[in-house]
Amino acid sequence: MSRDIDVLVLGGAGVDTIVYVPELPLPYADSYMIDSGIRTRAGQTGDFVAVGLSALGLRTHHLDMLGDDPEGDLVRALHREKGIALTAIPQPAGTKRAVNLVGPDGRRLSLYDTSRAHAHDRFPEATVRALAGASRHVHVTITQPCAHSLPLLRESGATLSTDLHDWDGENPYHEPFAHAADVVFVSAAALADPERTMRRIADRGRAEVVVATAGAKGAYVLADDELTHVPAVPPPAPVVDSNGAGDAFAAAFLYAWLNRETPRRSALFGTIAGAHACTVPSTETDAIGLDDLLTRTATP
Repeated sequence: MSRDIDVLVLGGAGVDTIVYVPELPLPYADSYMIDSGIRTRAGQTGDFVAVGLSALGLRTHHLDMLGDDPEGDLVRALHREKGIALTAIPQPAGTKRAVNLVGPDGRRLSLYDTSRAHAHDRFPEATVRALAGASRHVHVTITQPCAHSLPLLRESGATLSTDLHDWDGENPYHEPFAHAADVVFVSAAALADPERTMRRIADRGRAEVVVATAGAKGAYVLADDELTHVPAVPPPAPVVDSNGAGDAFAAAFLYAWLNRETPRRSALFGTIAGAHACTVPSTETDAIGLDDLLTRTATP
C-alpha cells in the first residue's frame, strides 16, 4: 500500500477567540476595556499540529468536522494558506469554538465549547480507512469522533500518537487514546505523580514513548523503561503567549521521531519548537520552520 501522507491529523479543527486580559485569574467586574482588541482566528489543537508538521516539510492531511459557517471558512482558509490538505466532514452543529483569555505573562485560560461532542458525531469509516491506509503516521486528538475511530486506525498499520493535554491521570475518557497510541504526549500540569502516570500508560497500553511536557521545566521522556529529563530551552524572543506550545512540541517531536531520531533528541526538537511557539502572538497561527529548527538543534 502506498503511504503518500506522512502524517494524518485526526480532529481538533476549530476557531479561537483571543481576549487579552489585564491579569489571570480575572477579578469579577461588570466590564473590562480591552485595549489590544478581541480577535477570532482559526487554530485549535489539530490545526496547530498540522501547521507545525507542514512547516517542517511533512506531507500532512487533516480530517475533521466543520460547519458551513464563517468559523468553518476561517479553518478552510488557514489550510489553503498553509498548503495543508483538508477533508472536512459536514457538521450541522457548526464549527468548534473556544475562547482564550491571555494574561500579560502569556498564560492562558481556555473556555471550550462541548456542544459538538455527542456520541453520534462520528467520521465515516470509509474515509478514515482510506486516509489512514495512505498515511505513515496518524496523530489523534482526543475529540469525541476520534474515539470511535481508534480501532480502525490500529487496523491501518500506521503508527499512532495522541496528546492527552492536561489529563489528571484518572478521567477514564482519556484511557482509550493513551492505550492505543505508540507515542503519548501529556501535560504534567494536572498530574500528582507524572512518572507514575507515564509508567502506567506504558504498562497498560502499547506506547513505546511517553512524554510529559512541563513548561519551563522542560519535558520528561519515558522510553525503554528509562525516564529522562530534557531541560527547557530559552525562547528566542519575549514570551507573549503559551497557546499552542504543546502542539508545537508534539509536531517537532514527531518530525524527529519519524526521521528515526532517539526519543531524547526528539524531545529536544520539541522543546525548541515549543519555546518558539511561546513567542508567537495568540492572534496568529504560525510555526517554526525546518531550517530554523535544525539550526537550533545543532547549536551546542
